[in-house]
Parts: sequence; C-alpha cells; structure tokens
Amino acid sequence: MSPGAEQDEDRFRRAYAEDFESLLAYALRRVAHPEDAADVVAETFLVAWRRRQDIPVAGAARLWLYGVARRVLANHHRGGVRRQRLGERLRQQIAASVTDPGSEVPERLAVRAALSGLAEMDREVLMLTVWEGLQPHEVAAVLGVSAAAVRTRLSRARVRLRALVGDDPGPPGHVLDVLTASTRKED
Repeated sequence: MSPGAEQDEDRFRRAYAEDFESLLAYALRRVAHPEDAADVVAETFLVAWRRRQDIPVAGAARLWLYGVARRVLANHHRGGVRRQRLGERLRQQIAASVTDPGSEVPERLAVRAALSGLAEMDREVLMLTVWEGLQPHEVAAVLGVSAAAVRTRLSRARVRLRALVGDDPGPPGHVLDVLTASTRKED
C-alpha cells in the first residue's frame, strides 16, 4: 500500500473515531426515526470511505463530514417524499380495486369456524385447492403425497365441511358454498 493510501485510511479512521457520535446526534435531530439516523450516518461514512483522499486534514474533516451528511439527509428526505407519493398511489389503486375487508368479516368468521372443525390435513387440502387455486397434482407436490390421495382427501374434506355447515352453506358463490361444492375435474 502506498504511503498516500495509508494516510487516507488513517485520516478516515480518525474522522470516524472522532466524529461518529456528533454525526449521529446531528442525524437524530433531523429524522423521525432513530434507524433512519443510523442509515444516514452509515451512508455518510460510506461516502467518506469512497472519497477518503478528499477528507481534509485536522479539524476541517468534521465540517466536511457535516456537509456530506447534509447531502445524504437531503437525499433521504427526497426518497421519503417519493415513497409517500408511491404509497398514496398504491393506496388509491387498492381502494379502487379491492372491496372493503370489513364487509367480509362475518363471512370470514363463519368460514374460520367451519374450517376449525376439520382435521388439519382436511383444512390444508381445502385451503390449497380453493383459496390458493392449486390443482390436485400441485397440492400433492406441496404436501408430499400422491394426486390421487389429494383428490380423495379433498372429496372427504368437503363432505366433512358440508356436515359441519349443514344443508345451507349460504347463497350461491358464498365462500362456504365454494368450499363445499363438488370436486370439479381438476387434473
């Protein structure tokens, strides 16, 4: 390693040892969350490491690091604004395309209650088939059994669920109706 490179590394080490705490305090006073301050300081010292040959000597290093931290904070705040805008756009898209989950609470409670009366394997076969949309050969791969075993378990699980729900699982298209419907041609 050349003497200049050694001096650059020594200057970086000194700046880190001497100025880490003051830079952390600087960042903590300017961000909403402590973890963001830690990110700002880490990024500041990453820039300092990459530009270690530019770190001024003696007391000027601290001021130089504050300048770097200030620019890192500006980038951090701009990124936060972009994330907020993106989040708002996503919330608007979700609101436009997804129904209110609160309207499904009674239905979900009824489904959970009915499913809780089944054995774990019956419940898993039904959920993988109906909710995840997997075919019997795919469910078989997930569970490590044969597709024929899945079809048998699925049929039995639907019969057991129908017995738990009774003769009227709900209006056509209701989740319980879908869960208890006869097995379609699935392979």
